[in-house]
Amino acid sequence: MAVEAYCVKCKAKRDMKNANEVVMKNGRKAMKGTCPTCGTGMFKIMGKA
Repeated sequence: MAVEAYCVKCKAKRDMKNANEVVMKNGRKAMKGTCPTCGTGMFKIMGKA
């Protein structure tokens, strides 16, 4: 399952490595992983479902 997110350090959209689904405090789902190129942490907020 490849999740595409924006890497702030590379300034480009990349597929997240080691993507895990997390639930934020407000109940929304998000994906948390790392950039395969530079290793920076990536975060993508998903829908309400």
